[in-house]
Amino acid sequence: MLIYDAHSPAPRCLRMFLLEKKLQLPAVTVDVMTGENRQSAYLAVNPAGQTPALRLDDDSILAEAVAIAEYLEELNPSPVLIGNTPEQRAQTRQWWRRVELNITEFIHNAYHYAEGLERFESRIPVLPEAAEGLKRVAQDRLHWLDDMFEAGSYLCGERFTVADIWLYVWLDFGQTVNQPFDHSLPNIGPWFDRIAARPSAELSKALLKT
Repeated sequence: MLIYDAHSPAPRCLRMFLLEKKLQLPAVTVDVMTGENRQSAYLAVNPAGQTPALRLDDDSILAEAVAIAEYLEELNPSPVLIGNTPEQRAQTRQWWRRVELNITEFIHNAYHYAEGLERFESRIPVLPEAAEGLKRVAQDRLHWLDDMFEAGSYLCGERFTVADIWLYVWLDFGQTVNQPFDHSLPNIGPWFDRIAARPSAELSKALLKT
């Protein structure tokens, strides 16, 4: 297998997932800053032009960090980051979807339309006038998520999961692109500090080795 890695939040989510799994996979780096992911060579790998992607042993390509994580968990179930049982897996996916649909997608698009505008305006449709509203939605939904936090150290109670990885990486990214979150939130504030203290949080900042 071969991972197509990049300096971007979704690939970092996958890197952190691999570190927690103690999985080492060969990788190549796609330079998303210069738009290599929108050029023909990479589009032949992943027509969506997004990173990360995973080349399987049969030379087929699997894209989307969520799908790649699910695939690798099935191949390498321990340590468990999605779930051991149907109930656990469903709970993880519940929180994962809440995070992705209500928070991280708004952070992502707000970045495209504001701080990342110069980089993205020639690549995708952009709506600069929507940026501030998207940022407000992301912050509002963080308060919403904080209110729903269940008893325990993580989104799924006492189970550290890929849902925690996804939210942490995107909140950490947000802090670097003028989208800091409210660290005084009673549940998410301490939760963020707990995740940041995990070795994988710092190590995942570095690209995978080729």
